[in-house]
Amino acid sequence: MEGGLIVLAAALLLFLSPDVQGTAHLSFSNNTQVNITRDGCGVSKLCMETPNNCDPSGNSPCLFVSAVSSVPVPPNGVDLSVELSGESAGYIAVGVTANASEGTSMLFICAQNSSDNGTFFFRTMERNNNDDMLTPIEMRVKEIRGMVNGNMIKCEFTFPNVNASNTRSSEDTTFSVLLGNGSFDGSALGAFNLLLKSRLLDLTKPNSNVSPPQQHPSATPPCPTTVELSSLMLEVFRSFGPEVYAVLLLLSVLTLSVLLRV
Repeated sequence: MEGGLIVLAAALLLFLSPDVQGTAHLSFSNNTQVNITRDGCGVSKLCMETPNNCDPSGNSPCLFVSAVSSVPVPPNGVDLSVELSGESAGYIAVGVTANASEGTSMLFICAQNSSDNGTFFFRTMERNNNDDMLTPIEMRVKEIRGMVNGNMIKCEFTFPNVNASNTRSSEDTTFSVLLGNGSFDGSALGAFNLLLKSRLLDLTKPNSNVSPPQQHPSATPPCPTTVELSSLMLEVFRSFGPEVYAVLLLLSVLTLSVLLRV
């Protein structure tokens, strides 16, 4: 696949009508409950959102995605459990790409069909990163569940066997993550509107997009050690010339001897 995307099963180019709820590559969960929060972000799950630090369970607009990785099983890779939440009259989507600057991206689309009472539907699409064109592609996704409330769309799904071994090192799960949305006119998905793109992240590490803490510029510097102070004193003594240096060094030795006897 161009751009080195995830290689899973054979891909078939096939457009699915909006009312189709399951095919060979998509399987839906019997559980329709969807509950998406920030709980566990950076600890048990990798999170991305726009605006920054917004709450998907709050009342303010928030496009949010999280991913929880299973234990790697070579050579199959890992299963990613994904949560996606946001507002759109058409669709919201999360994408992954092995090359953040070129090639193609795999998009997982959660959408509503406003011409059919806001019915939820799910798609997998391939996006050309250079011209934003979307092409239907079959990629295996399981345990899909979703809900639509007005323009709020929430969905959860599992993306199995994530691995880039055909394009990079074995069991490689490092990808750039994309977040965005788009329109749906009742028959076709509109262009993907990219709202957020990450640097390359290891999707198996919940804190891979969390910057390490940095020391504040005004923080108190560490105190010098005894060895550092002694070296500094010797340098000061030498600056007075050899005669004065010898006298000062002798006085320092005598002073130290007296202090040790006390």
